[in-house]
Amino acid sequence: MEHKIYFDNNATTPVRKEAYEKMLPFLTEHFGNPSSVHWAGRNVHQAIEEARSNVAGLLNATDKEIVFNAGGSESDNHAIKGAFFANKQRGRHIITTSVEHPAVLETVKDLKKFGAEVTFLGVDENGELDLGELEKAVRPDTILVSVMYANNETGVIFPIKEITRIVKKKNPETLVHTDAVQVAGKERIDVLDLGVDLLSISGHKLYAPKGVGALYIKRGIRIERLISGGHQERNRRAGTENVASIVAFGEAARLAADEIEEEKKRLSYLRDKLENAILEKIPYVKLNGHKAHRLCNTTNLSFRYVEGEGILLSLDMVGIAASSGSACTSGSLDPSHVLLAMGLDHETAHGSVRISLGRFNTEEEIDYLIRELPPIIERLRQMSPLYNRRPDEPEPFRVETCHNHEHGEE
Repeated sequence: MEHKIYFDNNATTPVRKEAYEKMLPFLTEHFGNPSSVHWAGRNVHQAIEEARSNVAGLLNATDKEIVFNAGGSESDNHAIKGAFFANKQRGRHIITTSVEHPAVLETVKDLKKFGAEVTFLGVDENGELDLGELEKAVRPDTILVSVMYANNETGVIFPIKEITRIVKKKNPETLVHTDAVQVAGKERIDVLDLGVDLLSISGHKLYAPKGVGALYIKRGIRIERLISGGHQERNRRAGTENVASIVAFGEAARLAADEIEEEKKRLSYLRDKLENAILEKIPYVKLNGHKAHRLCNTTNLSFRYVEGEGILLSLDMVGIAASSGSACTSGSLDPSHVLLAMGLDHETAHGSVRISLGRFNTEEEIDYLIRELPPIIERLRQMSPLYNRRPDEPEPFRVETCHNHEHGEE
């Protein structure tokens, strides 16, 4: 295979060189347990605290508000289950959305076994929430609202600051959690400005290793711990820390904080170039998600009359890695729950592909995809009975993309 091009950065990112080099000594000579009081533990403990400070800096939080864990799924589970069990005497009502990551959707479903009542908010055809519906849904017994910061499949960004304001005005005691796994490193995150109580991020989405993440717990907020045992993480998450990965996570967070604006501008340019070319060269294509209110690196496109799986396999044959949506649901034959919630029919949802760019992608790689994709779609469509029997009709899927590369807005 001549080309090996990776366009699936929302699934995971490669570990950047600086983070890898930072973690290596903690796999060899710095091997001590950070809870030990002797020399072998002290420098390891110090390295963890340095990483904690770097992650806190990425979020504009304080060091004591950061709890390290095994990743985004654990962060979501800890936030949601921890908030529920700590506050169930006040109420058992939880609000979330129908387009959340499975780490949130399956967690709230699990809590139904313990008496939780869950309201799932819908989205419109652009993947956006109706904030009026949210306001109506908040009740005196609502103990938690969990809304993702940006959707992992479409890249649509939700107005978390406004959501928090609405929730707190209606019920000041209701906790607000946001899954910010896809946002960290791509947009500036300020937990003080957002006003949230809990926020989840994951290392492997911003060029750190897999198996490490963090939960922001606002000072003064009490939630139940998910894992019991030792006194690590200020009694909030037991278990000997994954030191090397935490150190790498901290370094990746530090670098991301310095690079966000420049990288956002670069990725927006590449994304728009790709979208404009695809929409110009290929008929019957639909852009899924709001044109402007989305992540700089994400595009989700539906190609009518073809299966997304066929597109991905064909792209893989020419060395291009992309996806059909969340990597956590890639084993399912069902169409994306996110796209169905946006009103797409099953056929259109099945013909969808997500392309998510990262810091190592180049304009030359975008050009290669633009060159390879049209003949792939044409070949697959020629094998489709639906395409060959299609009526003479306009191309309803053509849309224009935005061209503001700095802000990703019209």
